[in-house]
Amino acid sequence: MNRRTVLMSLSAMAAFGMVCGFNPADANARPLQLRLGHPMAPGNNVTVGYEKFAELVAKKSNKQIEIKIFGNCQIGSDRVTTEAAQAGTLDMSSSSSPNLASFHQDYMALDLPYVTSPKNQKKLYAALDNGELGKYYDKVAEGIGLVPIMYSEYGYRNFVTAKKPIKEVSDLKGLKIRTTDSPVEVAVAKALGMNPAPVAWGETYTALQQGTVDAEGNTFSLLNDAKHSEVLKYATNSEHNYSMHVLLMNKKKWDSLTDEQRKIIREAAHEALEWQRGVTAELEKKAWDAFKAKGIQITMFTDAQKAELYKATQPVRDEFAKKLPAELLKLIADTQK
Repeated sequence: MNRRTVLMSLSAMAAFGMVCGFNPADANARPLQLRLGHPMAPGNNVTVGYEKFAELVAKKSNKQIEIKIFGNCQIGSDRVTTEAAQAGTLDMSSSSSPNLASFHQDYMALDLPYVTSPKNQKKLYAALDNGELGKYYDKVAEGIGLVPIMYSEYGYRNFVTAKKPIKEVSDLKGLKIRTTDSPVEVAVAKALGMNPAPVAWGETYTALQQGTVDAEGNTFSLLNDAKHSEVLKYATNSEHNYSMHVLLMNKKKWDSLTDEQRKIIREAAHEALEWQRGVTAELEKKAWDAFKAKGIQITMFTDAQKAELYKATQPVRDEFAKKLPAELLKLIADTQK
Protein backbone atom coordinates (compact mmCIF):
# COMPACT_ATOMS: atom_id res chain seq x y z
CA MET A 1 0.00 0.00 0.00
CA ASN A 2 1.19 3.55 -0.69
CA ARG A 3 1.60 6.13 2.05
CA ARG A 4 -1.77 7.77 1.33
CA THR A 5 -3.61 4.42 1.59
CA VAL A 6 -1.89 3.61 4.90
CA LEU A 7 -2.83 6.97 6.41
CA MET A 8 -6.42 6.57 5.27
CA SER A 9 -6.57 3.08 6.83
CA LEU A 10 -5.17 4.33 10.14
CA SER A 11 -7.63 7.20 10.17
CA ALA A 12 -10.49 4.81 9.57
CA MET A 13 -9.30 2.55 12.38
CA ALA A 14 -9.05 5.49 14.77
CA ALA A 15 -12.52 6.71 13.84
CA PHE A 16 -13.94 3.19 14.36
CA GLY A 17 -12.19 2.93 17.73
CA MET A 18 -13.57 6.26 18.94
CA VAL A 19 -17.09 5.27 17.93
CA CYS A 20 -16.68 2.05 19.94
CA GLY A 21 -15.23 3.92 22.90
CA PHE A 22 -11.64 2.74 22.34
CA ASN A 23 -8.72 5.06 21.70
CA PRO A 24 -5.82 3.23 19.98
CA ALA A 25 -3.40 5.29 22.05
CA ASP A 26 -4.80 3.66 25.20
CA ALA A 27 -3.48 0.28 24.12
CA ASN A 28 0.05 1.38 24.92
CA ALA A 29 -0.81 3.63 27.88
CA ARG A 30 0.70 2.66 31.20
CA PRO A 31 -1.88 2.24 33.98
CA LEU A 32 -1.90 4.90 36.66
CA GLN A 33 -0.68 3.28 39.87
CA LEU A 34 -1.77 4.66 43.23
CA ARG A 35 -0.25 3.24 46.42
CA LEU A 36 -2.48 2.91 49.49
CA GLY A 37 -1.05 2.21 52.94
CA HIS A 38 -3.12 1.15 55.95
CA PRO A 39 -2.54 -0.66 59.28
CA MET A 40 -5.53 -2.99 59.39
CA ALA A 41 -5.22 -6.78 59.55
CA PRO A 42 -6.14 -9.16 56.70
CA GLY A 43 -9.87 -9.92 56.60
CA ASN A 44 -10.80 -6.89 58.69
CA ASN A 45 -13.84 -4.86 57.63
CA VAL A 46 -11.65 -1.88 56.68
CA THR A 47 -9.23 -4.11 54.78
CA VAL A 48 -11.91 -5.84 52.69
CA GLY A 49 -13.47 -2.45 51.96
CA TYR A 50 -10.25 -1.21 50.40
CA GLU A 51 -9.90 -4.42 48.45
CA LYS A 52 -13.40 -3.85 47.05
CA PHE A 53 -12.45 -0.22 46.28
CA ALA A 54 -9.37 -1.34 44.33
CA GLU A 55 -11.43 -3.93 42.45
CA LEU A 56 -14.05 -1.35 41.46
CA VAL A 57 -11.46 1.22 40.38
CA ALA A 58 -9.80 -1.36 38.13
CA LYS A 59 -13.15 -2.36 36.63
CA LYS A 60 -14.42 1.16 36.04
CA SER A 61 -11.13 2.33 34.52
CA ASN A 62 -10.72 -0.76 32.32
CA LYS A 63 -7.57 -1.51 34.37
CA GLN A 64 -6.10 1.90 33.56
CA ILE A 65 -6.00 2.82 37.27
CA GLU A 66 -4.43 0.36 39.70
CA ILE A 67 -4.67 0.71 43.47
CA LYS A 68 -1.74 -1.10 45.09
CA ILE A 69 -2.62 -1.89 48.71
CA PHE A 70 -0.06 -2.19 51.49
CA GLY A 71 -1.98 -3.24 54.60
CA ASN A 72 -1.24 -4.64 58.05
CA CYS A 73 1.40 -1.96 58.79
CA GLN A 74 3.59 -3.18 55.91
CA ILE A 75 4.86 0.35 55.36
CA GLY A 76 4.08 1.76 58.78
CA SER A 77 1.35 2.81 61.20
CA ASP A 78 -1.50 5.21 60.37
CA ARG A 79 0.64 8.12 61.48
CA VAL A 80 3.63 7.08 59.36
CA THR A 81 1.58 6.51 56.21
CA THR A 82 -0.44 9.71 56.67
CA GLU A 83 2.76 11.72 57.06
CA ALA A 84 3.99 10.06 53.85
CA ALA A 85 0.75 10.97 52.07
CA GLN A 86 1.14 14.56 53.25
CA ALA A 87 4.68 14.64 51.90
CA GLY A 88 3.65 13.04 48.61
CA THR A 89 5.88 9.98 48.99
CA LEU A 90 2.70 7.88 49.29
CA ASP A 91 -0.48 8.48 47.32
CA MET A 92 -3.09 7.34 49.86
CA SER A 93 -3.17 6.63 53.57
CA SER A 94 -5.90 5.25 55.78
CA SER A 95 -5.90 6.49 59.34
CA SER A 96 -8.21 5.86 62.27
CA SER A 97 -10.00 9.00 63.37
CA PRO A 98 -8.18 9.04 66.77
CA ASN A 99 -4.79 9.05 65.07
CA LEU A 100 -5.85 11.90 62.79
CA ALA A 101 -5.97 14.13 65.88
CA SER A 102 -2.18 14.37 65.49
CA PHE A 103 -2.73 16.12 62.16
CA HIS A 104 -5.63 18.43 63.02
CA GLN A 105 -7.47 18.84 66.30
CA ASP A 106 -10.90 18.98 64.65
CA TYR A 107 -10.77 15.22 64.10
CA MET A 108 -11.02 14.85 67.88
CA ALA A 109 -14.70 15.77 67.63
CA LEU A 110 -15.45 12.43 65.97
CA ASP A 111 -13.87 10.54 68.86
CA LEU A 112 -15.54 12.10 71.86
CA PRO A 113 -16.98 9.35 74.08
CA TYR A 114 -20.54 8.40 73.16
CA VAL A 115 -20.70 11.18 70.54
CA THR A 116 -22.77 8.85 68.35
CA SER A 117 -24.89 5.76 68.80
CA PRO A 118 -25.71 2.75 66.60
CA LYS A 119 -29.29 3.92 66.04
CA ASN A 120 -28.07 7.20 64.52
CA GLN A 121 -25.07 5.84 62.65
CA LYS A 122 -26.61 6.16 59.18
CA LYS A 123 -27.35 9.83 59.82
CA LEU A 124 -23.71 10.46 60.70
CA TYR A 125 -22.57 8.71 57.52
CA ALA A 126 -25.02 10.69 55.37
CA ALA A 127 -23.70 13.93 56.84
CA LEU A 128 -20.10 12.90 56.11
CA ASP A 129 -20.74 11.46 52.66
CA ASN A 130 -23.06 14.11 51.25
CA GLY A 131 -23.73 16.77 53.87
CA GLU A 132 -22.29 19.84 55.52
CA LEU A 133 -20.21 17.76 57.95
CA GLY A 134 -18.36 16.22 55.01
CA LYS A 135 -17.78 19.65 53.46
CA TYR A 136 -16.40 20.85 56.79
CA TYR A 137 -13.87 18.01 56.92
CA ASP A 138 -13.00 18.53 53.24
CA LYS A 139 -11.67 21.95 54.24
CA VAL A 140 -9.87 20.53 57.27
CA ALA A 141 -8.12 17.90 55.14
CA GLU A 142 -7.27 20.40 52.42
CA GLY A 143 -5.58 22.54 55.05
CA ILE A 144 -3.16 19.70 55.80
CA GLY A 145 -2.54 18.82 52.15
CA LEU A 146 -4.98 15.90 51.88
CA VAL A 147 -8.29 14.98 50.23
CA PRO A 148 -10.84 12.64 51.92
CA ILE A 149 -11.85 9.72 49.70
CA MET A 150 -13.72 7.34 52.03
CA TYR A 151 -15.00 7.30 55.61
CA SER A 152 -14.87 3.55 56.19
CA GLU A 153 -16.81 1.97 59.01
CA TYR A 154 -14.41 0.84 61.71
CA GLY A 155 -16.79 0.27 64.59
CA TYR A 156 -17.36 0.70 68.30
CA ARG A 157 -14.42 0.19 70.61
CA ASN A 158 -14.82 -2.02 73.65
CA PHE A 159 -12.52 -2.41 76.65
CA VAL A 160 -10.63 -5.71 76.81
CA THR A 161 -7.99 -7.01 79.22
CA ALA A 162 -5.32 -9.69 79.33
CA LYS A 163 -5.65 -10.56 83.04
CA LYS A 164 -8.25 -8.69 85.07
CA PRO A 165 -12.00 -9.39 84.76
CA ILE A 166 -14.25 -6.36 84.18
CA LYS A 167 -17.59 -6.90 85.85
CA GLU A 168 -18.23 -3.34 86.99
CA VAL A 169 -17.22 0.09 85.67
CA SER A 170 -15.05 0.46 88.77
CA ASP A 171 -12.97 -2.54 87.62
CA LEU A 172 -11.43 -0.31 84.95
CA LYS A 173 -9.63 1.73 87.60
CA GLY A 174 -5.91 1.13 87.84
CA LEU A 175 -5.59 -0.66 84.51
CA LYS A 176 -2.65 0.34 82.35
CA ILE A 177 -4.34 0.73 78.99
CA ARG A 178 -2.90 1.04 75.53
CA THR A 179 -4.14 4.15 73.74
CA THR A 180 -3.31 6.00 70.54
CA ASP A 181 -1.80 9.49 70.77
CA SER A 182 -5.32 10.95 70.59
CA PRO A 183 -5.80 13.48 73.42
CA VAL A 184 -9.44 12.37 73.63
CA GLU A 185 -8.57 8.71 74.10
CA VAL A 186 -6.00 9.59 76.75
CA ALA A 187 -8.52 11.83 78.54
CA VAL A 188 -11.18 9.09 78.53
CA ALA A 189 -8.74 6.63 80.11
CA LYS A 190 -7.89 9.12 82.85
CA ALA A 191 -11.55 9.95 83.48
CA LEU A 192 -12.23 6.27 84.11
CA GLY A 193 -9.28 5.93 86.49
CA MET A 194 -7.02 4.08 84.06
CA ASN A 195 -3.37 4.77 83.28
CA PRO A 196 -3.02 5.59 79.55
CA ALA A 197 0.06 4.33 77.71
CA PRO A 198 0.27 5.41 74.04
CA VAL A 199 1.61 2.42 72.10
CA ALA A 200 1.87 2.00 68.32
CA TRP A 201 -0.68 -0.46 66.95
CA GLY A 202 1.97 -2.78 65.55
CA GLU A 203 3.54 -3.10 69.02
CA THR A 204 0.34 -3.62 71.01
CA TYR A 205 0.18 -7.43 70.77
CA THR A 206 3.66 -7.75 72.27
CA ALA A 207 2.88 -5.12 74.91
CA LEU A 208 -0.13 -7.16 76.06
CA GLN A 209 1.79 -10.42 75.90
CA GLN A 210 4.67 -9.07 77.99
CA GLY A 211 2.46 -7.22 80.46
CA THR A 212 3.65 -3.76 79.43
CA VAL A 213 -0.04 -2.88 79.24
CA ASP A 214 -3.03 -4.65 80.82
CA ALA A 215 -5.79 -3.55 78.50
CA GLU A 216 -6.84 -1.82 75.31
CA GLY A 217 -9.97 -0.55 73.63
CA ASN A 218 -10.86 -1.68 70.14
CA THR A 219 -13.44 -3.42 67.98
CA PHE A 220 -13.72 -7.15 68.52
CA SER A 221 -13.36 -7.58 64.77
CA LEU A 222 -9.94 -5.95 64.57
CA LEU A 223 -8.74 -7.58 67.79
CA ASN A 224 -9.63 -10.99 66.45
CA ASP A 225 -8.24 -10.36 62.95
CA ALA A 226 -4.97 -9.10 64.47
CA LYS A 227 -4.84 -12.20 66.72
CA HIS A 228 -4.95 -10.16 69.95
CA SER A 229 -7.60 -12.65 71.03
CA GLU A 230 -4.71 -15.06 71.61
CA VAL A 231 -3.59 -13.03 74.64
CA LEU A 232 -6.88 -11.51 75.81
CA LYS A 233 -8.98 -13.08 78.59
CA TYR A 234 -11.78 -10.63 79.36
CA ALA A 235 -13.93 -8.14 77.43
CA THR A 236 -16.89 -5.80 77.78
CA ASN A 237 -19.37 -4.21 75.39
CA SER A 238 -18.57 -0.70 76.62
CA GLU A 239 -18.95 0.84 73.11
CA HIS A 240 -17.36 3.93 74.60
CA ASN A 241 -15.89 5.27 71.39
CA TYR A 242 -16.83 5.11 67.74
CA SER A 243 -14.04 5.19 65.18
CA MET A 244 -13.80 5.42 61.43
CA HIS A 245 -10.90 4.79 59.11
CA VAL A 246 -10.51 7.75 56.81
CA LEU A 247 -8.91 7.20 53.41
CA LEU A 248 -6.97 10.31 52.44
CA MET A 249 -5.09 11.20 49.27
CA ASN A 250 -2.22 13.60 48.71
CA LYS A 251 -3.91 16.77 47.41
CA LYS A 252 -1.31 17.54 44.74
CA LYS A 253 -1.68 14.02 43.41
CA TRP A 254 -5.46 14.35 43.41
CA ASP A 255 -5.27 17.68 41.58
CA SER A 256 -2.97 16.12 38.97
CA LEU A 257 -5.61 13.54 37.96
CA THR A 258 -7.97 14.06 35.05
CA ASP A 259 -11.64 14.76 35.67
CA GLU A 260 -12.44 11.25 34.44
CA GLN A 261 -9.92 9.64 36.81
CA ARG A 262 -11.34 11.57 39.77
CA LYS A 263 -14.87 10.57 38.76
CA ILE A 264 -13.90 6.90 38.64
CA ILE A 265 -12.27 7.06 42.07
CA ARG A 266 -15.27 8.85 43.60
CA GLU A 267 -17.78 6.40 42.14
CA ALA A 268 -15.72 3.39 43.21
CA ALA A 269 -15.32 4.81 46.72
CA HIS A 270 -19.07 5.38 47.05
CA GLU A 271 -19.93 1.85 45.95
CA ALA A 272 -17.19 0.29 48.06
CA LEU A 273 -18.43 2.21 51.13
CA GLU A 274 -21.98 0.95 50.73
CA TRP A 275 -20.68 -2.60 50.43
CA GLN A 276 -18.18 -2.27 53.30
CA ARG A 277 -20.70 -0.82 55.72
CA GLY A 278 -23.09 -3.59 54.76
CA VAL A 279 -20.71 -6.43 55.73
CA THR A 280 -19.30 -4.87 58.91
CA ALA A 281 -22.04 -6.11 61.28
CA GLU A 282 -21.61 -9.66 60.01
CA LEU A 283 -17.83 -9.54 60.49
CA GLU A 284 -18.23 -8.12 63.99
CA LYS A 285 -20.64 -10.93 64.92
CA LYS A 286 -18.13 -13.51 63.68
CA ALA A 287 -15.51 -11.90 65.91
CA TRP A 288 -17.82 -12.08 68.95
CA ASP A 289 -18.38 -15.77 68.22
CA ALA A 290 -14.62 -16.28 67.89
CA PHE A 291 -14.05 -14.56 71.25
CA LYS A 292 -16.50 -16.92 72.94
CA ALA A 293 -14.99 -19.95 71.22
CA LYS A 294 -11.57 -18.98 72.58
CA GLY A 295 -12.92 -18.70 76.12
CA ILE A 296 -12.78 -14.92 76.42
CA GLN A 297 -15.31 -13.85 79.03
CA ILE A 298 -17.51 -11.02 77.75
CA THR A 299 -19.35 -8.89 80.31
CA MET A 300 -22.48 -7.33 78.86
CA PHE A 301 -22.89 -4.00 80.61
CA THR A 302 -26.43 -3.11 81.65
CA ASP A 303 -28.12 0.13 80.66
CA ALA A 304 -27.34 1.42 84.15
CA GLN A 305 -23.65 0.63 83.73
CA LYS A 306 -23.61 2.29 80.31
CA ALA A 307 -25.18 5.35 81.93
CA GLU A 308 -22.44 5.25 84.57
CA LEU A 309 -19.80 5.24 81.82
CA TYR A 310 -21.51 8.14 80.08
CA LYS A 311 -21.61 10.17 83.28
CA ALA A 312 -17.97 9.39 84.10
CA THR A 313 -16.85 10.60 80.68
CA GLN A 314 -18.92 13.81 80.69
CA PRO A 315 -15.91 15.87 81.84
CA VAL A 316 -14.11 14.80 78.65
CA ARG A 317 -16.91 16.11 76.45
CA ASP A 318 -17.00 19.32 78.49
CA GLU A 319 -13.23 19.77 78.27
CA PHE A 320 -13.00 19.34 74.51
CA ALA A 321 -16.12 21.40 73.82
CA LYS A 322 -13.99 24.37 74.89
CA LYS A 323 -11.26 23.48 72.40
CA LEU A 324 -13.31 22.54 69.35
CA PRO A 325 -15.37 24.80 67.04
CA ALA A 326 -18.99 25.11 68.14
CA GLU A 327 -20.05 24.85 64.47
CA LEU A 328 -18.41 21.43 64.15
CA LEU A 329 -19.88 20.08 67.38
CA LYS A 330 -23.35 21.22 66.28
CA LEU A 331 -22.98 19.52 62.88
CA ILE A 332 -22.20 16.24 64.66
CA ALA A 333 -24.90 16.70 67.32
CA ASP A 334 -27.50 17.31 64.61
CA THR A 335 -26.89 13.79 63.27
CA GLN A 336 -28.03 12.32 66.58
CA LYS A 337 -31.52 13.86 66.54
